[in-house]
Amino acid sequence: MTLQNYEKENLDIRQAFLKLKKDSPDRFKQKLRLSWSNWGFGMEPIKTSLERLKKNSIDYIELHGNRYGDDLGYDPGELKDLLSSMGMEASGICGMFSAESEFSSNSPSVRQRALDYMRRNVELGSIVGARYFLVVPGAVGRPDPYDDMEFERSVETLSIVAGDLKDTKIRGAVEPIRSDEVSLCHTFEDAKEYIKTLASPGVQHINGDVYHMMHMESHIAKTIVEAEGLLTNLHMADTNRDALGGGFLDLDTIIMALYLIGYNNDDSAFVTPEPLGPGGDPYRAMYGDPDPERLDSLVKRTAEYFRAREEEVLGL
Repeated sequence: MTLQNYEKENLDIRQAFLKLKKDSPDRFKQKLRLSWSNWGFGMEPIKTSLERLKKNSIDYIELHGNRYGDDLGYDPGELKDLLSSMGMEASGICGMFSAESEFSSNSPSVRQRALDYMRRNVELGSIVGARYFLVVPGAVGRPDPYDDMEFERSVETLSIVAGDLKDTKIRGAVEPIRSDEVSLCHTFEDAKEYIKTLASPGVQHINGDVYHMMHMESHIAKTIVEAEGLLTNLHMADTNRDALGGGFLDLDTIIMALYLIGYNNDDSAFVTPEPLGPGGDPYRAMYGDPDPERLDSLVKRTAEYFRAREEEVLGL
């Protein structure tokens, strides 16, 4: 029986991975850095979230960019001290962009809110030592475009604050999101075009998400290989947007692709589970009432499964 097209792509990646492992074993000494995106934990206290991650040997956290106003969100100094006391680090900041605060809006006041929001949260990232800042060009939860100038407005508006990322040495990372949730920038190629048009040293990276990639890319692992040098964070969830191991995601081939591009040897590159469940507007989870038992299970199952599959792949 001949291979299906995706199986041919899988085989190419597997063969390249095995060749690299044989020829350059030193490139495999460092394992992938596992983080976790905490905004899906809802209104849970940050200390509780950190304790859960630490219990599962996860030393990095992608922080909810929750400084929505001067009086809202994390106190940067207190959070820095808490992270240090628990032996944790901030991998990045997850920027939250809704129809009330987004770069592509046709409302100047909405774009100004997005600029102000970005500045507050870049400051947070700078103080806590975040390595990247996730940027969405349009609003999550608004799949219908306002008009045909969204791309241009988004680039023009982000360019105003992109220099702040360069100054703080935080990687600006554009996230492509499936067309069911946003009106523009759906694929890695779209993100590359956006980055090229923006032409800012502060925004030169991509934040991938395998759930969105399942909808918008022809082959997840191949897309990762083609994003070598650009990818700085990869959100993870299984095919049902649940814990890893709960669906039919080809995690092994994704892990091989990450090692192929030297992702494990980039100290600002992370694998970050974000199992939010299905739906067109996941932002509802942001202010939900946390269910500790469910969250404990999500983290435990995902961390154990990811590490087990990584060990299997490295043992090939």
